[in-house]
Amino acid sequence: MAQVDLLVYDVGSTYTKVSAFIRKGKTLVFAGRSQAPTTIENIETGLLNARQNLTQQMGCTDISSVKTLAASSAAGGLRMAALGYMPRVTAKAAKEVAMSAGARVLEVISHETPLDFRIQVLKEIRPDIILLAGGTDGGDAESLLENTGVIVKSRTRGVVIIAGNIEAQLQVEKDLQAAGIGTVRVPNVMPTIHELKVKPAREAIHREFIKQITHAKGLGELLEIVSDARVMPTPGAVLLGTELLAVGAPEQEGLGSVLVIDIGGATTDVHSVLPDLADLTIEEKGLVVLNEKQVSYRTVEGNLGLRVSATGIIEIAGAGRVLAKVGLLGEELAREIQAYANYLEKEPEHISVTEKEKLFDEAMAITAIEIAVKRHAGYLSQSFDPVLGIVPGTPIGRDLRKVKSVIGVGGIFTHSPPEKVYEILNKAFADPGISLLPEEPIFFIDKNYLLYAVGVLAQECPADALSLVLNNLQREI
Repeated sequence: MAQVDLLVYDVGSTYTKVSAFIRKGKTLVFAGRSQAPTTIENIETGLLNARQNLTQQMGCTDISSVKTLAASSAAGGLRMAALGYMPRVTAKAAKEVAMSAGARVLEVISHETPLDFRIQVLKEIRPDIILLAGGTDGGDAESLLENTGVIVKSRTRGVVIIAGNIEAQLQVEKDLQAAGIGTVRVPNVMPTIHELKVKPAREAIHREFIKQITHAKGLGELLEIVSDARVMPTPGAVLLGTELLAVGAPEQEGLGSVLVIDIGGATTDVHSVLPDLADLTIEEKGLVVLNEKQVSYRTVEGNLGLRVSATGIIEIAGAGRVLAKVGLLGEELAREIQAYANYLEKEPEHISVTEKEKLFDEAMAITAIEIAVKRHAGYLSQSFDPVLGIVPGTPIGRDLRKVKSVIGVGGIFTHSPPEKVYEILNKAFADPGISLLPEEPIFFIDKNYLLYAVGVLAQECPADALSLVLNNLQREI
C-alpha cells in the first residue's frame, strides 16, 4: 500500500480526477494524477475507478492518505434566480455572488419585468436559490417588498437569500417565513451605488451547495471520505487558486496579474485576478454597474465546451470560422466537424484518435478560448456617449492589457504536446481587435491540472499551495 500525505478529488461533469501529493522535507510535491469517467447515476463508482487507476499508475495495490480534500461540479450547481430593482445592477450582483459559490444564474428579474411574468418565470425555472436584492441601505424598500410578494405567490421551494436594503430585511423575512419559504439574511450586496459586498451572500449560497450535493448519489460518500466534510465548488477552487497565484502567500510573492482559461467538456471558464485594483479609491472605481474593477472576476461560457457543449462552439462561430483557425476550409469539412460535434455531445467520453479529430479539437479549442476571453475582457469604445462622457477609444469594462501571465487549464492542455498547446493559445490571442486582451502575454500550462487542488488547499496551507503551483507550471519557451 502506498502512503501519501494528501489526496484531492475533483468530481467534474465528464471526468472524476484524483491527485496525490507527498511531503519531502517542508515541501509538498506532486506524486501522481489519474481520472475516470464520472458516473452520474452513482458518483461513488467514478471515485473508486479514479482511485484504482491512480494506485495502478503508482505501482501499488492500494493507497492511503493522511488527508483527503475535494471539489465538485458534478451536481451542476444550484439553479439560481435573482430579483432586484435595476436590471443591470441586479445582473451584476447576481453574477458576482454566484462567481465561486456553486450557483448558476438562470434568470435576472427586475422592476421592468411585469409582475405576472415574474411569478410565472419563478414557477417555470424552479430555482434552488433566489437572491433577493434591491435598494441601497437607507434607500428604496418598495421594490424589495414587492418582489417578496412575487416570491410568495410563486410558491417556490427554493431558499431565499435576503440581500437588499438592510432596513427592510426583517419585514421581508417575516413575510417569506409566514409563507413557509426558507430564508437566509445577509448584509446588503450593494449598500451604496459604489460598492458590492458579496462575500456573505456567496458563503450562504455555498452552504446551500453543500446541502444539495449530499443528495446526489455518491456525493454523500464523498463528504464522508474528505477530512473536513467539506466539498468546494470546482470553479470556486480554481478562482481561489488563481487568487493565490496572483497575490502570493505571506512569505512568497505571487505572479501579479493573472488570466486563467479553464476549458472543459461542458464550459469554458475565464478567471482574472488583478491585485493592483485593490488600491483604487471608491471614486476611481466609479459606479458599480459601469465597470469590472474588482480584483477577482470570473465568467462562464456554458455553451462553449469541447465535449457536451461542442455544438455550441459551431453554432456561435460557424463551422467555416472554426475550421479556418487551423487552416481548413470547404463544405465537406464543415459537415464533418458539425457531425463530430454532434457525436461528442452524445459521447462526451470520446478521446480523439485520428489526426482529423485532433485537428477538429484544436480548432474548437482555439475558437472557444478566443470567444470566452473576449467576452471576459472589456473593449475600446467605438462611439460617443455624451451622457456617460465616453469618447471613441475609451476603455470600457475589464482591462487586461497589462496582464503578463496567461495560464491554460483543462484536458486539452493536459493531454496535448506542449508545442501544440502553446500554438492553440497563441492563435486564440492573435487577433484582439477592440478587446482589451493582454498585449504581451506569457503563456503557461497547468500540465498536471493542479490549480483546482491548489485552490482547495489554499485556505489552510497557502504557502504549500503556492509553492506547489509555481513548481508545476510549464512556461512557453
